[in-house]
Amino acid sequence: MIKSISVNTTSGKQNCIFDPNQKYKINIDFSTIDLLKLNAFDIEITFSSPVSQFRNHDYTWNNCNEDRIANEYCPKIIKLQNGQLVQANINLGIWEVNKKNTNVLLWRFNPEFSKPIATYLEDNNEKHILQAVKRFVFPENPALLFPASEAFEFSKSKIPFTAVACFTDHCDFDTLENLILQREFFKENDVKTTKGFFLNHFSKRNDNASFENDKEELIKWDNDGHELFYHSLSQSIKDYQQSFEDFKNFNPPLENIKVWIDHGFQPYNFSLIKNNILSEDDYANILKEKHINTLWNYIDSGTSTQGVINQFNSSHFTLSSFLKGNKNLKFVKRLQLMIKNIIFHYYNDENLILKYKDTAGNFKRLVYQKKIKSLIPLTKNSFHLSLSVLSVFLFWKKAKNKPYKLAKYSPVLFKHRIAEKEFYVFQTLEMLDFQKSLSKENLNTLINEKGVFIAHTYFSVPLEYHKGKLFSTPDTIDQKVSENFRYLGTKIKNKEIWNPTLSELIEYWSGFEKIVLDIQSNGNLFLKTDTNLKMRQVT
Repeated sequence: MIKSISVNTTSGKQNCIFDPNQKYKINIDFSTIDLLKLNAFDIEITFSSPVSQFRNHDYTWNNCNEDRIANEYCPKIIKLQNGQLVQANINLGIWEVNKKNTNVLLWRFNPEFSKPIATYLEDNNEKHILQAVKRFVFPENPALLFPASEAFEFSKSKIPFTAVACFTDHCDFDTLENLILQREFFKENDVKTTKGFFLNHFSKRNDNASFENDKEELIKWDNDGHELFYHSLSQSIKDYQQSFEDFKNFNPPLENIKVWIDHGFQPYNFSLIKNNILSEDDYANILKEKHINTLWNYIDSGTSTQGVINQFNSSHFTLSSFLKGNKNLKFVKRLQLMIKNIIFHYYNDENLILKYKDTAGNFKRLVYQKKIKSLIPLTKNSFHLSLSVLSVFLFWKKAKNKPYKLAKYSPVLFKHRIAEKEFYVFQTLEMLDFQKSLSKENLNTLINEKGVFIAHTYFSVPLEYHKGKLFSTPDTIDQKVSENFRYLGTKIKNKEIWNPTLSELIEYWSGFEKIVLDIQSNGNLFLKTDTNLKMRQVT
């Protein structure tokens, strides 16, 4: 049934010895490999019979006419052409089958872009994508199980095999007045959020909310079942030394605050850790002392629009999907958004992103400030951008359905080590237009696909160019957005969508790390470890 097993690392390929006569279980031998020295590796398994069916993220069987991927929170179950079920004994790592070679299953651990982290180096505008730092300690060595008739799958949702909707809201524009309105609105609709706050009132806006000034209101959010998180420590940036003094010495205002989401370019941000005056060991120790165990990777899988809602479905994060979602906009606006999406999500190349930002800045300086010297850099950068964008349009048929590279593996939640400390890191879906993003059609898609999103939102944003925002006026909720949240609330009450806070989601999903399956001599699977995950049999 299995022709070969090998382990691929940066130092080369090693064949694994296995017993081909084992009927129900094939153990993978790592005795010659020091996993603690690796940050990534692949197990390559070649079957004598091709993979014909792949258990999908929506708990359905799919053929292998397309490339198939299952991350750590999806079923790791395949069916060979001869009808044999194959399941992983643990859920860690990623399963991948390429449509061009369906006899091969790749079991991948930390491949490039599967656990990405945005890091700003030197100049604040220079962003690099780094891969998470891993230490591979398994509850049991990876093995393949060959059940006689039934496999097991585990639910991503605490409400068995339903969709998951999680909101993380950045507090950049919060005031006491709109905080009260937001909280009352979410209470009416039974929606819970993970809500950012600034600890200190240090802001360019006098009415900006903070825990220092608005403690009473923010505690009401906590009492209503929302989760509070640090959005750095202040809205504006203090001088370098004072910023780090604040970071080292602040006292958690509540005991249950576990999440930190970077705001802007605060010098103590996780995304600026490479520039930090603190050692990584000191930085990690400070976070742990403050009870923080979860960080944002400063990356969005893409921008939510009509038809783009499920972070576990990489086909949502393509140029084709984005174009369909904006088909009702005027041509110029559609083109503008498409070009930005090509640069920021399709390529996600920092040189191109910087050229895009420079082009926009030089255009404004030339047109509005009449600075003629901006013409030369504008022309130069525009030329390079045009070549990259034109290449996509020339090869549109090939490019349009290619998942964005930072969405391909659905990196919604993963672990990362800072020095010797381990943290959860999560990736978000940018959600600005609540009319489109939370339309009935999108929510129904999420439900039907048993999908997941962790939204990156700005509920209180007042900016005019933000379409579909929560507030139509400073003290009025947009009617269409209100209808969408009412529909979402109904689906939550009906238990068709689980709406956890971020920490509730992580607590439940941590169960995937503990899964260990084994098999009896009659070919029946059994669960060796305790887990809080909901599970069911698959045939």
